[in-house]
Amino acid sequence: MQIKGNLHPITQFLRSTVKVFEDLGFDVYEGPEVDNAWYNFDSLNVPADHPSRDMQDTFWLTDGRLLRTQTSNCQIRYVETHEPPIKAVFPGQVFRNEATDAKHEVAFYQMEGLYIDKNVKIGQLFWTLETFFKKIYGDDVKVRFKPSYFPFTEPSFEADVRYQGSWYELLGAGMVHPTVITNMNLDPEEYSGFAFGMGIDRLVILKHKIEDIRNFRSGDLRFLKQF
Repeated sequence: MQIKGNLHPITQFLRSTVKVFEDLGFDVYEGPEVDNAWYNFDSLNVPADHPSRDMQDTFWLTDGRLLRTQTSNCQIRYVETHEPPIKAVFPGQVFRNEATDAKHEVAFYQMEGLYIDKNVKIGQLFWTLETFFKKIYGDDVKVRFKPSYFPFTEPSFEADVRYQGSWYELLGAGMVHPTVITNMNLDPEEYSGFAFGMGIDRLVILKHKIEDIRNFRSGDLRFLKQF
């Protein structure tokens, strides 16, 4: 007797997301889940005293390495082996040392996007994200950008999406900070770029109206068979 299986909803969504960005000319790169502070923090202009480095946020290993807190750790790694123009997305699992509840998990999926070239403008970032959200949620969605702060981008923005009558904050983005470009061994006077990071679990929750993020890892077949 053969039992037919099906892909996990996050896997399904990730594949759809990757396809959208591949169609926009992005490469796909998967970096290590266990990394060091240089790739996860230092190279991204995260200050040494930033709260995200503290034990309550980061899982530090006894050898000084860590479980990556963001797929941004792939930025410098990718650029080390590629020449501009650089256009890639980095999907994968990340880890945060925090209490779990219906909206928060210790491990979840994220996708980082990076575009570095000469004369990259904010308008290209906005167009890319608007195109992505329309492909995922439909042409009726509205996208708005509001100022924010991230150490690795300047200026920085948060993207809100109006979907089925309500606004949702879905990702952070911005123009790559000159210090980060310098850490890529590129000249920030010559090159510019944008980056964005999105939580895949949150996007799946919105699309399918899932009430509890913990359902993704529950192993409950009643939940998984819906997809």
